[in-house]
Amino acid sequence: MYVMNFSNNSFSIEQAKTIDLVNYLKSLGFEPEKIRYNDYSYLSPFRDEKEASFKINRRLNRWYDHGLGKGGNLIDFGIEYYKCSIPELLRNLSGNLSLQQPLISSLENSGQQEPKIKIVEVNTLTSYSLLRYLEQRTIPVEIAQQFCKEVHYSLNDNTYYGIGFKNDLGGYEIRNPYFKTTASPKGITTFENGSNEVVVFEGFFDYLSFKAMTKNLPKNSQDFVILNSVSFFERARPFMENHESIRLYFDRDETGQSYTKRALSLSTKYKDESTLYRNYKDLNDWSVNFGKSKKNNLRHKNS
Repeated sequence: MYVMNFSNNSFSIEQAKTIDLVNYLKSLGFEPEKIRYNDYSYLSPFRDEKEASFKINRRLNRWYDHGLGKGGNLIDFGIEYYKCSIPELLRNLSGNLSLQQPLISSLENSGQQEPKIKIVEVNTLTSYSLLRYLEQRTIPVEIAQQFCKEVHYSLNDNTYYGIGFKNDLGGYEIRNPYFKTTASPKGITTFENGSNEVVVFEGFFDYLSFKAMTKNLPKNSQDFVILNSVSFFERARPFMENHESIRLYFDRDETGQSYTKRALSLSTKYKDESTLYRNYKDLNDWSVNFGKSKKNNLRHKNS
């Protein structure tokens, strides 16, 4: 166990996020009703109930309450549980407290294989919790329904559902507020509209944000590539480099910027558009946190 003593100092937000959620709930008197691999199921700490609807994925150290349609990290849990502000929660966490890093099972060492996801059904997006999640991410429902599906899938004998974005190989990127995963095969997603320009994103939420911001553009004005993992950059190069102009909207983290620099070194066709959201994690993060009036810059740039 990783132990840190903060008896004389307040927790930072990042330090608080490293506290293992399973151990934290145990300290509050909550024990799981069921454990399956890294999935822990609880009776909700937020209300009285008879069937467990509160989940923790210990590998990700994230929680999700299906009754509330909310989830997140320990900070999000504490604010919801105590009905307090972030500074109040951090003061509550301060003191002589042992921090245990989230337990991540070593599948390689144990000889186990990562359980595979099986698609159960694919429908139009209608779930209230998913539509609410889209609203939180500032994605209009009509945009999401045009490019995504509501995917129900089984994992470890449990059934879940999320927003599914299909790739060119027939697999799905799946997201909900609690979990993100992939239904194999994993691959890139392309939209070819006969344009000389291609716009490239790491993930599909950035693509949906872009489509929402530029919804008044002609449908065939641009081609698109969603890598679904920046590691697929090389795989996407033949499609991208078949265009005269390649506009990159990669994440602003170290990995995203590293791939951007590599692309710029390959050809003058590549153009870095991430300066638009230089103080944010990615385009969707900028969309969520930035004023709507400022988004006119993107609309004008693409008109």
